[in-house]
Amino acid sequence: MKTDKKQNQYRVNEQIRVREVRIVGESGSTVMPTREALDMARQQGVDLVEISPNANPPVCRLIDYSKFLYQQKKRAKEMKAKQVKVEVKEIRFGPQTDEHDYQFKLKHAKEFLEEGNKVRAYVFFRGRSILFKEQGEVLLLRFANDLEEVGKVESMPSLEGKKMFLYLAPKKAGVAKKSQQARDREAIEAEQKSQKSQAEVDVETPANGGLFANAKISADALKKLTETDE
Repeated sequence: MKTDKKQNQYRVNEQIRVREVRIVGESGSTVMPTREALDMARQQGVDLVEISPNANPPVCRLIDYSKFLYQQKKRAKEMKAKQVKVEVKEIRFGPQTDEHDYQFKLKHAKEFLEEGNKVRAYVFFRGRSILFKEQGEVLLLRFANDLEEVGKVESMPSLEGKKMFLYLAPKKAGVAKKSQQARDREAIEAEQKSQKSQAEVDVETPANGGLFANAKISADALKKLTETDE
């Protein structure tokens, strides 16, 4: 069925009933009467294949029709193989996630984004922990800020039932993965940095408009994000 549908996409030989056609080939293109083009195809032992019916006049090629279909199928397969398959990876937090767990999940999210995948991070509120929704929002905003170099925010934190979601997309698709040694070194540096200031979250908005320039953040969350040790 698929083969028949593919074959019916093109008109061939006597199915082409316009007065004249444009023949394209390696030497260029020529407009000629359709009958003359059909005679030329017979002399060369090939088919007259209409490849662009909406052109004026329609564009045709002198080629073996089965070979033409094979080339089209091969080209479509190659294009499909080149397409980057984007997956959505999930990262789950609790409203009171500790620093070690946060850094561990941050590392994985960075890897996902560098590989060209999207990330859906969410905080799950169990029972009365929904009272800490501002704390969950702060966590997700920090998460987005820490991934700003490799990801862009598609959707700011939003509460849906017992879950608060944040959606991130990669800035560059299909970036080559870093070596394990480089990733381990970055993890050690991040751990050392977190030990110096576990509670500090830098969300200063750049003058030219940054990650949170147009974000709609709750007042309580923004206060917690911007407060510093006195």
